[in-house]
Parts: sequence; structure tokens; C-alpha cells
Amino acid sequence: MTLLGPADVRQLAERLGIRPTKQLGQNFVHDPNTVRRIVRAAELAPDDLVLEVGPGLGSLTLALLEHGNAVCAVEIDPPLAAALPETVARHLPEQAERLTVIAGDALRTDLSAVKPTALVANLPYNVAVPVVLHLLATVPSLRRGLVMVQKEVADRLTAGPGSRTYGVPSVKLAWYATARQAGKVPASVFWPVPNVESGLVSFAALDEPRAADRAGTFAVIDAAFAQRRKTLRAALAGWAGGPVEAERILRAAGVDPRLRGEQLTVEDFTRIASQRGTADAPG
Repeated sequence: MTLLGPADVRQLAERLGIRPTKQLGQNFVHDPNTVRRIVRAAELAPDDLVLEVGPGLGSLTLALLEHGNAVCAVEIDPPLAAALPETVARHLPEQAERLTVIAGDALRTDLSAVKPTALVANLPYNVAVPVVLHLLATVPSLRRGLVMVQKEVADRLTAGPGSRTYGVPSVKLAWYATARQAGKVPASVFWPVPNVESGLVSFAALDEPRAADRAGTFAVIDAAFAQRRKTLRAALAGWAGGPVEAERILRAAGVDPRLRGEQLTVEDFTRIASQRGTADAPG
């Protein structure tokens, strides 16, 4: 079974007339050991249907198929989407039937009918957070995932309350799943070589979806971190209808109005959202 090495990646890109673009965040992995490590870290079950966003030239796709999993790959670049089945047929013909390719934008394509159970992807740095959160919101069959993202993004996604990197991505991912960092990836395994280090983020969806109002909770999160240096009493004033009402809501939720957003858990934000409009409620 042959995976793509540095020479394979460059030759394939040249044959397809592909010039990696910053606009699409294209940095192609060319190291077989790295993609195999990613697949191992994903801890896939034999029956997992893997969703891969941005397969590019197919390095990670081949490693996933080599592992024995069926793969649904979503690729926004039409030439890359068209070439992927041919690449798999050439390098791993016995697994070619396990690959499905969708040419489109993962942020605009309805993938719920595909029913993937795991997300494994090398995500473009500029859309990594929106893609992960969008898929968790719209594809309920997803139970686990491992994504390679910019190290700074990995830090944000996995940060806990009180951390300097804790913010909107951290809290919103925590709404859907538990997450942890699963290793670093050096820039040298990519072509072209990026100016940043990459990191792996592993996540597992909660056993039961939260029953609270997601849109309402996310509105509180956005407001709290829009002015993260301000206390919650001040930061939530616009959302609540004034600082006095913000303080009432916070105290009703059991949250100190003098705290800042980075000190709160997703459960805290959920309680705050639930108290809006309860001024006349009994008790």
C-alpha cells in the first residue's frame, strides 16, 4: 500500500496544474508517517464512516482508507475533487470503492444525510473553527473527531476557563463536545511549508445533546467576549438591556457580576441565558 511522499505530492500537483493558494489555505501533507500518526490518534472504530474536509491531493485520504474506514471527502476546489478518486484508484485500488467525494463547500453543503460518525481532517487555518462548529451543529451523527489546525487555533479550541487563550471557540466547542490536544505537527511535513506550527485536536461529542437554548447561550458568549476586559455586568449590558438588568440576570444565575467572561464555564453561560426575561417570574 503506497501513500504519497514529497515527490508524489509535487508531481501530482504539477500534473493537475495546482498552485497552492493562501485563499484556500492549501498546505499539503507529504509525509506518510504523519498521516498514519493522525489516523492512529483519531482512534477510529472499524465501522466509523469518516468525514474528511479539504482532502487536497489525498495524503490523509489514503491513510484513512489504508486503515480500513470508508471515507466521505468534501473538497471545495473542483480540480482536486475530480482528481481524488483517480489518485486513490492508482495508489490503493482495493479500497477505491470505500471513497465518496463531494465537490463543494463544507460550510454550505448539507452533510446530515451522509451520516458520518467521525471527522478527520487537515483544516485550512482560516476556516477551521467555523467548520468544526458548523459540522457539530448540523451533522448530529458525528460522535468523535481529530482535526489538524494551526497550533494557535488548537490552543483556543482546547483552553479551559481562566486561560488567556480561553474564548468563544473554547466555550462553543465545549457546548458540543469534550476536547483535548493530541500532539503537534511540524511545518516541515507540509508543502508549501507554512509559517506556523500545527496541532491536533481530538474531540468527543457529549453523550446527550444539551437541552438548553443554544442560540440564546451563544448570544451571551459572544457578548461576554466581545469586550473581554470588561466585567460581565458591563460586557452584557447591551445584550441584557442595561447594566442593572445584566446584574440582575447574573445574580439570578448565581454568577458574580464582577467576573469576566474567561472565568466562566459553558454551564455558567447556559444559566445566564436561561434567566433573561425572568424578572417577573415567581421566586
